[in-house]
Amino acid sequence: MAAQQIREAVERYVQLVETGPTAEILALYAPDAVVEDPIGSDPRRGHAAIGELYDALAQVQRKTELHTLRINGNHAAVSFTLVTEAGGSRMTLSPIDVMEFDDDGRITGMRAYWGPDDMQVDKI
Repeated sequence: MAAQQIREAVERYVQLVETGPTAEILALYAPDAVVEDPIGSDPRRGHAAIGELYDALAQVQRKTELHTLRINGNHAAVSFTLVTEAGGSRMTLSPIDVMEFDDDGRITGMRAYWGPDDMQVDKI
């Protein structure tokens, strides 16, 4: 798989985390993909379980910004910021997502590295 194909998939992923819808985000994942977000949480396997994670984002206003992308083979490490607004609060999170891709350019695994100390919540 070409690095450019992974780059395009990651850029699309970050864009869709901002805009949705969940179905388009899931289309980036292989049907049997596994997501651990955040790292240490119970892994979500398959589109139905992974969709629950992104459905929660659909309820809030959000903005994303891609900072750093590193690609090696079928793997990528992605640093980006997600800002959500809901209920008079703004939450800012800057995870590092580590992704693995299949030969068709779909995400087969994603592990999001972040913890409570990496989340900032402010009143708006």
